[in-house]
Amino acid sequence: MHSRSFPLAALSVLSSGALAAPAPGAVPVPPLYAEGVLELAKRQSGLTRYQPVEVPCPDTALVRDATGLGTPEAEYIASRKEKADAALAQWLERQGSFGNSSQPTVALASSGGGYRALLAGAGVIKAFDAREGSNQVSGLYQALTYQSGLSGGAWLLSSQSGNDWPTISYLQENLWEDAFEVSLLLPANLLSFSGLTQYGAITTEILSKEGAGFDTTIIDPWGRLLSYQLLEGAFGGVDTQMSTLSSLSNFTDHNVPFPIITALGVVARENQCTPPDDATQYEFHPYEFGSWDDGLSAFANVEFLGSNLNNGQPEDASQCVAEYDNLGYVLGTSSNIFPAICEPLSPANSTDDPLANVLEGIISLAHEPVFEDLFALYRNPFFNLSRSSRVSQDEELLLLDGGFSNQNVPIWPFIVEARDVDVLIVNDNSADTEDNYPNGTAPHQTYLQAQLNGLAKMPFVPDVNTFVSQGLNQRATFFGCDEPDTTFIVYLPNREYSFASGQSTGKVVYSKDETRAMIANGVQVGTQDGEEGWGLCLACAIKSREEGLPEGCAACFDKYCYRQS
Repeated sequence: MHSRSFPLAALSVLSSGALAAPAPGAVPVPPLYAEGVLELAKRQSGLTRYQPVEVPCPDTALVRDATGLGTPEAEYIASRKEKADAALAQWLERQGSFGNSSQPTVALASSGGGYRALLAGAGVIKAFDAREGSNQVSGLYQALTYQSGLSGGAWLLSSQSGNDWPTISYLQENLWEDAFEVSLLLPANLLSFSGLTQYGAITTEILSKEGAGFDTTIIDPWGRLLSYQLLEGAFGGVDTQMSTLSSLSNFTDHNVPFPIITALGVVARENQCTPPDDATQYEFHPYEFGSWDDGLSAFANVEFLGSNLNNGQPEDASQCVAEYDNLGYVLGTSSNIFPAICEPLSPANSTDDPLANVLEGIISLAHEPVFEDLFALYRNPFFNLSRSSRVSQDEELLLLDGGFSNQNVPIWPFIVEARDVDVLIVNDNSADTEDNYPNGTAPHQTYLQAQLNGLAKMPFVPDVNTFVSQGLNQRATFFGCDEPDTTFIVYLPNREYSFASGQSTGKVVYSKDETRAMIANGVQVGTQDGEEGWGLCLACAIKSREEGLPEGCAACFDKYCYRQS
């Protein structure tokens, strides 16, 4: 299945001068330090915490049909819903006279957009979190049953979940402010004296993984670099797996919304660079990896990603793989924008992306550059699975950023019937316009694809021209007001209140003041800048499918509902 061999001679590349004289525009690796990495790699026993390990296969099934929720998720949601309902009832009491006989299932989706999306989205969550203070909407985070993230939104969700869901203020003050000011995503910082420790550790980890027989790509060092920005713990939280989130205290106590990270797939055998609009939508969560989409329609146990499966069964029951689901690799998968380069990288060839050159420089120590280095690679758990006809002949899955299909907000997981989400808060921090603000492209594209895929729970969302002409990208908007069988969407777009929050997606360094200002502006998005009556109107939206709403709800719907003329 894995044809690329690990060249033992690759360890000599660092000292051979291959990176000492890069092409113009490429970022050099310090040759003296490179020799130090070589010696460090040689001293390794071959095992690092990043390297997946072989384990006996479990007795339980590793793949299931996507005909409903998996048992672990269903059990978590049943317990989480009790706590979410209680929190929602308490929040609603502050807004007006709402019935409490039953409560809707509420979810939050955070868009992609690099650090801009992470920080702006963090502000919205801070506004919603009762632990952060008191305003019209504080306490709503405790009422969420689900939360999804894509790309920059996946960074946010991973930083929350991978650190056991502390407050945004904690992450800001104890991790993000320092990490983003001296970001390792800036090659000059990574290759400076202060970044050499991380560079050496990451290089050793990649060599170890490849040496154990697992193909590596630039998403391996990409995810590891991001982990140093987002996760606490030794070596950038290297021990944090997607599956180990289920063992963290706030998760086992059902105190937090169920986390889902999304990505897209390309067809490996067709050598696609970027996915078509109807590309397969993949999900990662603490229990499973897979897709609801026709042509795949199956889920695999995320703890054993990397195992060799055939028709849903292990090829050797004594040899499965664990710890392939490194959280950094997953969040790196969701934010993989490198396929846009669409050609094999080489540290000897300059591209417009110096970080990509550095990442490929690390990978070239393990194997010769190949086209697949642009993608996140996963051994296909649906290989030879008849119901997964779209990928059943592919030994590997190639995954990348979900924003490539113009669906930059991870709405998809919540318009499937199995999850029965009633209300979805969509925080859109996309950079659709010239000044890096959203214009409705993402929810409109999701609506179009939902129609093609028979997902009737997605409400109507107008095209971009209508979106912009009516100013729907400048304020909160409700979609689905007159479509009672759909998921009711509360759309919260990023906009400037107190800070120019439309920062470039490519901006990878934020000063401490910028980090604070971005989050503060996001709080204003969540509170609609303290607009009087916003808490009531948001409550009306959440309870919109019920009868007997407070008198003020009619005015709220007139103000915020999008209605086709």
